[in-house]
Amino acid sequence: MFEAIVIGSSAGGIKALISVLSALPSEFSLPIIIVQHLHPNSESYLARILEAKCSLPVKQADEKEPIENGVVYIAPPNYHLLIEEDRTFSLSLEGHVNFARPSVDVLFESAIYAYRHKLIAIILTGANHDGSQAVKKIKRNGGYVIVQEPSTAEADAMPKAAIAAAPVDKVLPLEQIGPYLLQLVNRANKLKMPTR
Repeated sequence: MFEAIVIGSSAGGIKALISVLSALPSEFSLPIIIVQHLHPNSESYLARILEAKCSLPVKQADEKEPIENGVVYIAPPNYHLLIEEDRTFSLSLEGHVNFARPSVDVLFESAIYAYRHKLIAIILTGANHDGSQAVKKIKRNGGYVIVQEPSTAEADAMPKAAIAAAPVDKVLPLEQIGPYLLQLVNRANKLKMPTR
C-alpha cells in the first residue's frame, strides 16, 4: 500500500526527527526522505546526528542516486531535493521556495509523481508554511498525510498551515508519530500479503 515516506521540518526539527526515527526498527521497510531547513553554509552534520539516534542507515542524498528501501535520506544544505519518476534523486540550485532551499514543497511535489497514492507525508515543527501547498496535492492524489499536533511543536506555523490546507489523515503529538507510522506501515504490509 505504501512505498515511501517524505518528512518536512524546520525550526525545532532535529529534535522532532530524532523522536520519529528512533521509534523505527532496523528492519523498517520503506525509504524515508527528509527536508530539514538548515543554514545554507552549514556542514552536512545532520545525517551523523540522526544515525547516532536511530536504527536505520542515514545518509545525505546524492545526485542520480537510486532510492533504496530501509534507508533515511537527508536533503543536502542549500539544494532542493527532488525525486524523479524513476525513483532516483536530483539536486537543484533553483531559487528559494517559501524562503527555503531545500524546500519541503519541492520535495513533496516531486514525490507525488514517483509514488502517487503510495506516499506517506509527514509535516513536523516549523516556523513557516513550507509543505502546505504540497499537502493539498498529496491528498488529491490519494496519499496519506500525518501532521504533528501544533501544541507539541517547537514552532507551530508549519503544522498549522498543513492542517489548514487540506483534510489531513492524522494529527498526532510528536511522541506518537513514530509508533503510529510503524503500525500504519505494518498494517498495510499485512493487507498486501497474499492469503493462503
